[in-house]
Amino acid sequence: MAKKKKVSKVRKVLGSVLRHMVGAVSFAIVLYVLFALFFSTDEERQLQRENHLYRDRYSKMVEKEKLIGDVVENLMEKDNDIYEGLFKTSAPSSDVASATNFITIADTLSESYYVSTAASTSGTLMLMAGNVDRNFREVFRILEEKRDSVPPLSLPLHGMSYVQTGASVGMKYNPVYKLQVQHDGLDLVAPQGASVYAVADGTVSQVVRSRKGLGNVVEIDHGNGYVTRYCLLGEVMAVKGRRVNCNQQIGTVGISPTLPAPHLHFEVRKNGVPQDPVNYFFASVTPEEYARMMYLSVSTEQSMD
Repeated sequence: MAKKKKVSKVRKVLGSVLRHMVGAVSFAIVLYVLFALFFSTDEERQLQRENHLYRDRYSKMVEKEKLIGDVVENLMEKDNDIYEGLFKTSAPSSDVASATNFITIADTLSESYYVSTAASTSGTLMLMAGNVDRNFREVFRILEEKRDSVPPLSLPLHGMSYVQTGASVGMKYNPVYKLQVQHDGLDLVAPQGASVYAVADGTVSQVVRSRKGLGNVVEIDHGNGYVTRYCLLGEVMAVKGRRVNCNQQIGTVGISPTLPAPHLHFEVRKNGVPQDPVNYFFASVTPEEYARMMYLSVSTEQSMD
């Protein structure tokens, strides 16, 4: 009987101890939770401040990204509208061989298209390469013969970019006559009043002042059969019969109410035969600019005059 009372007393003590331990642990947990909810360490407060800062910056960055995206989209639409109006073609990509564009188009094309397109493109590129090669041979031949003049290799507009390149020699849609006509020069988009320069040394062989056709024209004979013509000029600074030096200003870009935009119509002739002026730009621009100029001059279907 005494043993049972002793065991019962021990159980009560153990039970009391366990209840106190559970209560103490529970109280500690409650205190920790309350402390965590209402009190923060220095490190936690720093992290919270950083989180708030990043959250604010992120929302602002999202707004800026949307704004920039809208601006870029509007600029692309305006650029495309300008090219559609002037050249009857979409505005070119900065990378004429864009991989993304190629992949998108490739999904919808047949094998026969690839074959015909590759053949056509390679033929055009071979023709261009042949023109460049002939120009180089002509330059070297003239230099070897120690003649006084060389082909016109400078630019008629200083600081010119490839985006100013319009339609070149060939059958092009004429905005005045509304039909396909032979285009014997290269259209170079430029602001009204921009300076126009002689592309090589020579003698002014003709000066035309007119409000019709190609307007004011200056023609320069460079010798060896080369003649350049600068058309649609505003102010004319050249005098017939006088010598001019390479990069000497001979006039300014003009404008006509019948034309879509101010530009220079530039021609190069060899023994009276119209040449593609772009083929003479390789010595004055980077290879990348030259390739883009060639691409635009070939792909632009509408002339500006």
